Order: sequence, then structure tokens, then C-alpha cells
Amino acid sequence: MRLTKILGTLLVALGLQGCATIGLGLATAGAGASISAGYEHTVNGIVYKTFASPTSEVRVATLEALKRMAMPITVDEKSDTGWKLTATANKRTIEIELQALTEQTTRMRVVANAGAIFFKDASTATEIINQTAQAVLDDQNAAKAAAQRKKKVPS
Repeated sequence: MRLTKILGTLLVALGLQGCATIGLGLATAGAGASISAGYEHTVNGIVYKTFASPTSEVRVATLEALKRMAMPITVDEKSDTGWKLTATANKRTIEIELQALTEQTTRMRVVANAGAIFFKDASTATEIINQTAQAVLDDQNAAKAAAQRKKKVPS
């Protein structure tokens, strides 16, 4: 009888776990809105972001971000839908998928596996996306500056 009550309580607690996440998200909505705008976090620690850039540009930016973060790349290969990258960081395996939605739109999916199957490091996955977004922006600004310099050069 006692074991049944304990198991029942555990099942209810696990079932309500997502509700606490929703409540926390609503309570803090706006606190970091500018930082996490455009990110989709799943309950299981997978982070997504869609970029208005071609897959090739997002790939180069991702490689720059991983280099900046000193995460060695172990896999960098073309996939059916875009690119697949894998990197490592302190007992973590970072899996990155770049999916071409259109010629000018790319969806990035990042999973930072921290050891066992069920342990994901969403904060590391989010930072990889932040660094990639910054690299995309830096590359776009550099391209604009180069175009401006080219316009100013007399022929």
C-alpha cells in the first residue's frame, strides 16, 4: 500500500514537471526576451533557431563559433537536408544539424549531450547558437563594408 502511494506520487510529480516549466517560462517571459528571441527550446534540451541566411553561410559561421569556443570538430559532412556537424567539449558531444528550408533560410538544431542519453546541456546549445548568430552578423557586416569600399573606389 505504501509503495503504491509513493509510486503514484512520483508519477504525478513527473507528469506535472512540464507545467512548472511553463509557469516558469511565463513568469520570466520578457526578462530575457531580447537575448533568446527566435530560439525554440524543447523540454528535452534541444535548441533550434532559424536563420535568414543560406546554409553555406550558417555552416561557416557555425565553424567560426565552434573555433571561438575551442570545441574541436569531429564531423563536418553534407547531409540529405543540409549539413551535419559534431564537436566535443568537456565530456559533451555537440550535435548540430543545419537544414536548408529554402535557398536563403536555414534551420539550426543543436543538442549538447552531457554524458548519458537523458542529460542535455541546453545552456551550451544556446550559447553555440548565440555565437553562430553573432558570426553570421559579423560576416554580413563585413560583406556590407566590403561592398561600400568597392563603391567608393573610383574606376
